[in-house]
Amino acid sequence: MPDDHTLIAPAGNDPDRIDLQSDGSVAEWARRLDISEAQLRAAVAAAGDRATDVMRHLADDGGKTQGGQPA
Repeated sequence: MPDDHTLIAPAGNDPDRIDLQSDGSVAEWARRLDISEAQLRAAVAAAGDRATDVMRHLADDGGKTQGGQPA
């Protein structure tokens, strides 16, 4: 995960929400969190769309969730 914990939403969306309907948002959040888009989608499915919840889930999971299953 990047050292910069500032949450900035792509395209001016709610800064703490991850919009899985937007390819640009998915790509940006995956880049910011240093995970694959599949890992991001699995984490949002598990934790909800709030970025802080997703970050907490990834920290608890060790960032290994891939498609809902440990990698």
